[in-house]
Amino acid sequence: MGGVAVGVGERTRWTVAAEALHGSLSDPVLDTMNFLNEVTSRYPEAISLAPGRPYEELFEPEVIHEYLDAFMGHLRDQGWTEREVRTSLFQYGRTKGQIHRLLVEMLAHDEGIEVDAEGVVVTVGAQEGMFLVLRALFAEPDDVLLVSSPCYIGITGAARLLDVRVVPVPEGPDGVDPETLRAVARREVAQGRRPRAFYVVPDFANPSGASMPVDARRRLLDVAAEAELVVIEDNPYGFFSRDGVARPTLKSLDRDGSVVYLGSFAKTCFPGARLGYVLADQVVAGAEGPRGLLADELAKIKSMVTVNTPSLSQAVIGGMLIRHGRRLRDANARGIAFYRRNLQTVLNELERHFPPGCGVTWNRPEGGFFTVLTVPFVADNAALERSAGEFGVLWTPMDAFFVGGDGSRQLRLSSSYLEPELIADGIARLKAFVTAETARTPRAATPGAGRSAAAG
Repeated sequence: MGGVAVGVGERTRWTVAAEALHGSLSDPVLDTMNFLNEVTSRYPEAISLAPGRPYEELFEPEVIHEYLDAFMGHLRDQGWTEREVRTSLFQYGRTKGQIHRLLVEMLAHDEGIEVDAEGVVVTVGAQEGMFLVLRALFAEPDDVLLVSSPCYIGITGAARLLDVRVVPVPEGPDGVDPETLRAVARREVAQGRRPRAFYVVPDFANPSGASMPVDARRRLLDVAAEAELVVIEDNPYGFFSRDGVARPTLKSLDRDGSVVYLGSFAKTCFPGARLGYVLADQVVAGAEGPRGLLADELAKIKSMVTVNTPSLSQAVIGGMLIRHGRRLRDANARGIAFYRRNLQTVLNELERHFPPGCGVTWNRPEGGFFTVLTVPFVADNAALERSAGEFGVLWTPMDAFFVGGDGSRQLRLSSSYLEPELIADGIARLKAFVTAETARTPRAATPGAGRSAAAG
């Protein structure tokens, strides 16, 4: 049973041996979020530039009932009885979700994505969507998941829990180069493995902030078709560009049906709804011919994981879509302006506090929530503890985002959660921390000194 009996006073309790648990539970990546939460709770006065949480003042609790009323009115207008409306709100619902038709209207308006409503699965956050897609696609021991690296730990953590092998595809300043993806896929095939899918965030990626040019997106789809890769596109940040220009999603450019699209309402509505969705309109062919869409297969898995997605959350988000004409981009006008201003504040303050030649570099994201600094010391959990305790500022170490190790001298700053005044104060504190940490680091171990601070 992998356990032992241990006496506790007059009682005997059964304990579980750590080595008998799944190996993923010893993976440091799974401790990353818990560690950040613990540090935050220990230093409540510290300014946190760590979380990618949306700004809470954009949320208005009083409108929740308005959204619910709008959704119920929508159902009544479609001829639903009061009993049916009540059932839709309070009972177990359709496994694939109840607001799928509203979603496809929104996607057509906001993203130019045309998809059959039956190809949609409404999920408990985008994270559940990742689990469903990985579980469905990865069937053989030699199947491998390619990921842009650095990479969001939600997908690598999900892969680890499912025993899916992950292979990094290094990012450049403009995200993943399609030629690099092709080379990595060919290398894996040569080593007897099957690259099954590629996970990527083309717009303002977490953690790097990188964004792919449109031409590179088209070339990536060509490479995916050539390599028979499913592209798992994740798009939580696409609305939040600095220049206000909407970039085409891979899904909207897809002509071969290779893209499975992950969407989330965490940043565009509010994370407490825990609502996401998967567009999986690919036809699944069986021995006797087509047996349905990939979305139907995902629903089978979902029925054994979360059964269905909470109906009340769907009703609130559905009502928000209805109230805003099935257009979320317009509904996010305040948030888009706020996040654009905040990201610019981060970049301005970095310019002010880290002059050229100081050994600190950073990228200049075109949008999203995150900026990455390269520093002349190891930016690990121990350094974060010193930063929080001695200088009152929190950030996120980058090493956990790299598959196979790297990023030890990089840290991520989030611009989403604070007012600009606190961001400015936080970066001033960060400057003091970086100065002190650099002084305590041997000079021989400080690469990059003398490079322009605005580069990277």
